[in-house]
Amino acid sequence: MGLGSIVLLVILLIAALYSVVIYNALVAVKHAVAQSWANIDVLLKQRNDELPKLVAVAREYMTYEQQTLDRVTQARTRAESAQRTGDMAALGAAEGELRLGLGQLFAVAEAYPELRANEVFNQLARRISGLESAIADRREFYNAAVNRNNVRIEQFPDIVVARALGFKSFDLLEFDATELQDVDVGALFRS
Repeated sequence: MGLGSIVLLVILLIAALYSVVIYNALVAVKHAVAQSWANIDVLLKQRNDELPKLVAVAREYMTYEQQTLDRVTQARTRAESAQRTGDMAALGAAEGELRLGLGQLFAVAEAYPELRANEVFNQLARRISGLESAIADRREFYNAAVNRNNVRIEQFPDIVVARALGFKSFDLLEFDATELQDVDVGALFRS
């Protein structure tokens, strides 16, 4: 075997090894996105399990606030549906509606002294508030993982391997414009 053949073989071997390294890195960022989504999914399921309990307790006291309770229930249903289908745009919108409905529910609950005094309601409200904070944190991690994946599959030389092996970009979990605005707390208490 001549020197030219050996050089060509070494170059091909280095290119193959480098492609394997790139492939492994792309697999790692793809799975980081999946793991981030799974973390959100777990918290959303926990919150969706807790919400009916909160609404049931509130319903016992808030006989005249059916519209608020219905809004929370409907938003929860839309969020679950978007979560099951993996529709990030619909999930972002439904999550915004759900958070708005929860804010109104907690604000309206202030008008019911018996409900405010109910320990079960208070425990559920604290639990859901904690889950909301955790979900917000996990959304941030998810978007960071999506961003790492999307940047990586567009960078050279990774793009060559990514396109050849069918790696795809993911959608960021974005939110409705109303969710980005300041909350009018006074309006919540007037609802």
